[in-house]
Amino acid sequence: MENWRLIITEPTDSFTNMGIDEAIMYFVSEKKVPPTLRFYRWNRYAAALGAHQSVYQELDIDYCKTHNIEIFRRISGGGAVLKDPEGELNYSISVREDHPIIPKDIKKTHEVLCEGIVIGLKKLGFETAEFVPINDIIINGRKVSGNAQARKYKTILHHGTILLKVDVKKMFSVLKVGEEKIRGKLIKNVEERVTSLEQEMGRTPSFEEVEKALIKGFEESLNVKFIKDSLTEEELTLARKLAKEKYSQDSWNFRR
Repeated sequence: MENWRLIITEPTDSFTNMGIDEAIMYFVSEKKVPPTLRFYRWNRYAAALGAHQSVYQELDIDYCKTHNIEIFRRISGGGAVLKDPEGELNYSISVREDHPIIPKDIKKTHEVLCEGIVIGLKKLGFETAEFVPINDIIINGRKVSGNAQARKYKTILHHGTILLKVDVKKMFSVLKVGEEKIRGKLIKNVEERVTSLEQEMGRTPSFEEVEKALIKGFEESLNVKFIKDSLTEEELTLARKLAKEKYSQDSWNFRR
């Protein structure tokens, strides 16, 4: 059984979180660190953009500035979302494309790397948890987790979110939707399609409880053993550099 690395970082800002994800990805590609599972959170509300989205079309920039909500752009695809410091657990997996567990079919990699989430949720008692292509995980027919991938340095960065609790109205406050009538319909539609662990369990599980279940889920799905570790000094240095010179820059976040 192969040993993979487990990293759990303290809540921090968007730019640092994105810098850490890419730094891990780079050093995994260089084989200086093992394939890595990381759990992380935000220390404030933030509005996340997919790599190819237009900030001007997707986000209410004035609202974000007025309410001190960070705007940042991921390296991965996917849609715009609100990052909630108290309501979600984020995870990322960095693994080389040539690793034996990685299928050649790109769509299939989502299923392989999401399977650990499904197993972990079942360990929490959600027997109806299942993967829905291309990148969603549902409980009782409603979305509880969204995922996205980036491919760089011949390495896959797969990251996603588990919703411990969700406030759809707050989520839509940062999105550019249009007329109030349309906004109301969209909110109702999303409330019907999205759920959270709190809604399904009748209580809010702790981050640690969810992490433990997901670790076991990933160990089973990937047939690996996770060894808890810390980021290397090289990773921290590169993460800080990326946060400062890339992810916090308007030239990246407002490039389209």
